[in-house]
Amino acid sequence: MSHTAHIRSHRKPRRSASKIAMRAGVAGGVLGTLAVAGASGAANAAEPVTQTLELPTLTADLGTQIAESADATQQAAANYQLQAERDAAAAKAAKQAKADLAEAKQKAEAKKKAAQEAARQEAAERATRSSERTTLSASVGSDTATSTSTATGSAAAVVSFVKSQVGKPYVLGASGSSAYDCSSLVQAAFKQVGISLPRVSQDQSTAGTQVSLSNLQPGDILYWGSAGSAYHVAVYVGDGMFVGAQNPSTGVAEKPLSYDPPTGAVRVL
Repeated sequence: MSHTAHIRSHRKPRRSASKIAMRAGVAGGVLGTLAVAGASGAANAAEPVTQTLELPTLTADLGTQIAESADATQQAAANYQLQAERDAAAAKAAKQAKADLAEAKQKAEAKKKAAQEAARQEAAERATRSSERTTLSASVGSDTATSTSTATGSAAAVVSFVKSQVGKPYVLGASGSSAYDCSSLVQAAFKQVGISLPRVSQDQSTAGTQVSLSNLQPGDILYWGSAGSAYHVAVYVGDGMFVGAQNPSTGVAEKPLSYDPPTGAVRVL
């Protein structure tokens, strides 16, 4: 026998395949159980983590809602402010319109009163002129025989000139020699004898000595209206007649005093 025959071998004895398979199955079962348990434990452990992860989402949604609510509140405030401004502007405009209307009514009333007063004055002046003309017509009819009918000297030249212009047209503002207005005809007539008269009828009605209509002489200046504010003038030519640039329809014409009785007369010759 060898001296090594009783020495135990250091190599582990071989295990049988059946034992190995059994142990592997047990181990697999245990591992499977552990895996299931681990998975279950992991699932149970994951739930708090999932809830914790959802908190930011809920917080973001809440923040969005709060922001939207703030925007809506701000927009509502802006709308209220805008409406308040519009209401204030409308009230101001209504107040201004009321004031303007009141002012317009006052102006209209003032104009109405002024027009009524002007109409009253015009009616009074017409009545006065009518009365004066009636009186003048009567005086002219009774006193014409006493007035001088024959012009001499400078008066004759004035009468001759105005009679020579009869038939020429009346043009307001014209100064001759093809057309005249009332005062330019009188001015041109007296210019023939070296007398310079004012251009307008208002001034011509005070250019000489006031004379009575019952004591007229050829060459006297007749005027219509008040002395100093006359609106028409002509030249008395004798025999109850006068020559004047009357209006656009008649032009320069010779008419009887009764055609349009004058208000007064002045003598410059």
